[in-house]
Amino acid sequence: MSTTARNPAIDPATTTTDPLSLIDVDHVRFYVANAKQAAHFYAHTFGFQVAQVSDLTTGSRDEASYLLTQGNIRLILTSPLNKSHPAAEEIKLYGDGIKDLAFTVFDAEKAFEAAVKNGGEVAYEPTTESDETGSVTRSGIKTYGRVIHSFVSRTGAYDLPSVKKGGLIASNFRKVENYALNEYNKAHPCGLMFTDHLVGNVEKGKMNHWVKWYEDVLEFKMFMHFDDEDISTEYSALMSKVMASGNNLIKMPINEPADGKRKSQIQEYIDWHNGSPGIQHLAFRNDDQLESVAELRRRGVDFLYIPDDYYDEVWDRVSKMGWEIKEDHEKIKDLGILIDADHEGYLLQLFTKPLQDRPTLFFEIICRRGSQSFGKGNFKALFEALELEQERRGNL
Repeated sequence: MSTTARNPAIDPATTTTDPLSLIDVDHVRFYVANAKQAAHFYAHTFGFQVAQVSDLTTGSRDEASYLLTQGNIRLILTSPLNKSHPAAEEIKLYGDGIKDLAFTVFDAEKAFEAAVKNGGEVAYEPTTESDETGSVTRSGIKTYGRVIHSFVSRTGAYDLPSVKKGGLIASNFRKVENYALNEYNKAHPCGLMFTDHLVGNVEKGKMNHWVKWYEDVLEFKMFMHFDDEDISTEYSALMSKVMASGNNLIKMPINEPADGKRKSQIQEYIDWHNGSPGIQHLAFRNDDQLESVAELRRRGVDFLYIPDDYYDEVWDRVSKMGWEIKEDHEKIKDLGILIDADHEGYLLQLFTKPLQDRPTLFFEIICRRGSQSFGKGNFKALFEALELEQERRGNL
């Protein structure tokens, strides 16, 4: 079965008077200890193209960055080249992780001014890089923990349509040539299409503070919320509120731990993230969950284990919501995929185990067949799977 998973990005030619109107997720920037090796890992395991690089060979003396692309996903992996680069201290404190969720906007200076006027704290002032072919203007504000949101506006050869077609993301990048994995990944696609949502973990009692921050500063709205009765097991619980941009371009659940008999996965994250909030996981959307997960498993992606008895009742649960799962049921079970439904349709999702030794970042692979929810019916099964992993790590 295949239905097109539409990217909600808006046409950059559209005019608007709202400086905080978002065009697209410009990129997601990771701070990593070794960008070259991390690029190879994400290319091999998740099928990304290692498309562009900025390093010593392009005149970058402070940092090395690799642009990874797949569908409309753009990841930038950045490593410091000296101890004075801010990434050096952050990697020491937090390990590899997501630093920046960057938005393409119509005017990065005006977006910055509006966010600061709304109460946003400056991460960095607007700056423009340009040459005879075009320009890129960036600005940034701080959000929870060490995370920032950049505003990016583009002109000429660096405009968003050109970038989507493979043009340079900035003037200090060059295209990567003759990278063997790129050709392999074209022949064996993983089918990841765009960023569906991005989840932040904050300290107990801070969720509502950051909900209000997104409402006030970025003019987001609350899309849905879950309390500890929705997301709990015998041992642990959390609360979550989902924030969405005005045009639903991006959704950002914000989680906080709730009281339980043992430590929740949110508290585990904060403990291993040096006591600081941050981004817990990034969800990638596809249009064929079975093909994507099968290819990712073949490449060695380590997913959470879902027990067989989960499937004893899930089909009836989804059927009672009025939906028939069109995908092959046995293949879903064999691949360990979770299923859920709401009044708009159903979804298929699966979560990786942590992507590095600290349990502070993982990916979600999700396919939506109408449902715009986040798998509420799977929360208990997901948490039980996470608790098994926490217990193995000695952190439950």
